[in-house]
Amino acid sequence: MRPGDLIKRKQAGQRFAVLTAWDALSAALVLEAGADVVLVGDSLAMTVLGHATTLPVTLEEMIHHTRAVARGLGAAPASQPLLVCDLPFLSYQCGLDQAVAAAGRVLKETAAAAVKLEGGESETVAVVDRLVRSGIPVMGHLGLTPQSVHRLGYRRQANDPISQERLRRAALDLEAAGCFALVLEHVPAALAGALRRELSIPVIGIGAGDDCDGQVRVTADLLGLTPSPPPFCPPLLPGRELAVEALRGWLERQRQSAAPTTPAAPATPHC
Repeated sequence: MRPGDLIKRKQAGQRFAVLTAWDALSAALVLEAGADVVLVGDSLAMTVLGHATTLPVTLEEMIHHTRAVARGLGAAPASQPLLVCDLPFLSYQCGLDQAVAAAGRVLKETAAAAVKLEGGESETVAVVDRLVRSGIPVMGHLGLTPQSVHRLGYRRQANDPISQERLRRAALDLEAAGCFALVLEHVPAALAGALRRELSIPVIGIGAGDDCDGQVRVTADLLGLTPSPPPFCPPLLPGRELAVEALRGWLERQRQSAAPTTPAAPATPHC
């Protein structure tokens, strides 16, 4: 799948679903499950690397994990889900040339066909415009943007008319700059639905209601592997508990099993 295929799906009224992956094992799982798009999200900073926020993950680490995910997908890029990689914090906020270099490395050194970045400020829109004109497909991300956690927190965004209009204008600016899709995270469902009807590019919701062209979720949250999933992503199964229970049972069986007996040494014959 290619970025333009998502726009065709929106035009045809076909919904799609996005899952995250962080290594070859998780990639193989979401591939077999049938994900349309696989996102190597900077959420791996928290779910895999143990950080408290997404901010510490580096471009080198994102490239490393994206290459692992691509190996897990296995198939040729044309016949596999669309693979998108998040640009991490400070890889695109420090100038247009640095942003092109960072995004270019992702496409050059991995099998990703697109990058995703957060925000809709004028500086970010200029980055999107430059990347797209350089031949790099870009997915936008508005609403709750985790890289802005110290400013916005993890609370729902765009709750009043002024902030909703600001988000709407940012969405239109990102579309005009060339984004092929837009993630809306933790915003009112009515706002997401209105933008879905106004924009010609797909709107992908996460905690933004069902009236979106697609949905994205962090796979570790859905599988119940994270200790505190967000309120808009209840786990589908108690994965953490099941895994711990299975491993604990195996460990107990090993400790309780009889110790292997040591065969007696053969007697030394006397002459």
